[in-house]
Amino acid sequence: MRNFGLILISFFFFLLISGCETIKTKTDEIAKKENKKLSKFIGQPVSELKIEMGLPDDEGKNETGSKLLIYKTKKYGISCERKFEIDNNDMVIGFVSKGCF
Repeated sequence: MRNFGLILISFFFFLLISGCETIKTKTDEIAKKENKKLSKFIGQPVSELKIEMGLPDDEGKNETGSKLLIYKTKKYGISCERKFEIDNNDMVIGFVSKGCF
């Protein structure tokens, strides 16, 4: 009877570990797709970004003085924020994505 309990606990522990690995794999895939989608804007003019993404929800400057275009959305109650860094020639030079899937 004790062996059965040990086997049962081991089985549930195995399910817990494999479930966590599955979640990590799926989130890594989502992050990779998001980065691939946003990377196509690097080196493109701001006009291309605005054609595809629409007008930004907010604008600002970062610590180096570069312009930031900020897009905010919400999906399933989770906030998504995408920030695009724009250089002096109005070209996209970088991005940061938080909470987006």
